[in-house]
Amino acid sequence: MKVLLVDDEVEFVSTLAERLSIRGLDVEWVTSGAEALQKVEHQFFDIAILDLKMPKVGGLELKEKLLKKHPAMKFIFSTGYASEEDFNVISKQIGEEFYLVKPLEIKILIEKINSVLNLN
Repeated sequence: MKVLLVDDEVEFVSTLAERLSIRGLDVEWVTSGAEALQKVEHQFFDIAILDLKMPKVGGLELKEKLLKKHPAMKFIFSTGYASEEDFNVISKQIGEEFYLVKPLEIKILIEKINSVLNLN
């Protein structure tokens, strides 16, 4: 399984990539929507974990652009800016099962990845 992590927080995304790799996932990470779009030009990813709020291109907009290149790609969204109200609004848009609030717990993230990819 190939995972693409996209988050503008370098320390967060690099650490998360390392933690997922230790657990046997094939992970690549980038820090912007533009970099993500370049990555998918040359590689296929089964799933992308996208930060909802990033400069220039946020997660929801990036999802639409990535789907144009790879319609089978699956997505999970994360954010560090979540109030209960934000969660309710966003989870209605993208589905609660595809949305996690930072800090991410690795065990829960892996469970979500497996669920989204129907690997359970």
